[in-house]
Amino acid sequence: MRARSVNLRRRDFLCRSGAASAALLLSMETAQAAEPTPACADDHHATPRQTAGPFFLPNSPERTMLVEQGIAGTRIVLTGRVISVRCQPIPGALLDFWHADDAGQYDIDGFRLRGHQFADSDGRYCLETIVPGLYPGRTRHFHVSVQAPNRPVLVTQLYFPREPQNTRDGLFDRRLLMSTDESGKPEMAHFDFVIVT
Repeated sequence: MRARSVNLRRRDFLCRSGAASAALLLSMETAQAAEPTPACADDHHATPRQTAGPFFLPNSPERTMLVEQGIAGTRIVLTGRVISVRCQPIPGALLDFWHADDAGQYDIDGFRLRGHQFADSDGRYCLETIVPGLYPGRTRHFHVSVQAPNRPVLVTQLYFPREPQNTRDGLFDRRLLMSTDESGKPEMAHFDFVIVT
């Protein structure tokens, strides 16, 4: 019970303090392999759309942690913001995540490694999950749908930098690369969604 409490406090600290973002920004400055995620200093291009794929299930549970008992794999915390093309945070934006397990399998009978959440008052989100596995024809990726309140849904996918399978995946888009830091446990990733409101 004590170990679980310590892990929950650490995750909460990483998600809320911005320490994860600071570490990622530092790693971004030294990493040349990945382009930075969309930011307000850029040209404010909207995040590209991608297919939802065949494994989306509606009505996922609301939660920020997808790891549950019996799920193996490398832990990762994904953080970021949902902002408009005018660089304004989008509070209450709905984010729905789903992805394969570490063996490349999707749960199509339940909600393992699936969940939704709402961005906070500054448009921030935080998800703790595992690094998805590979399966034939696809590189590692997270599926995400993002929706500002009362606006259309953006469906897209997020990709891992330095993943050899990226070049062999016909859906891969460099503009959807996350910034990652694999030096700690859990690993860290960052992506800001820019949406039209």
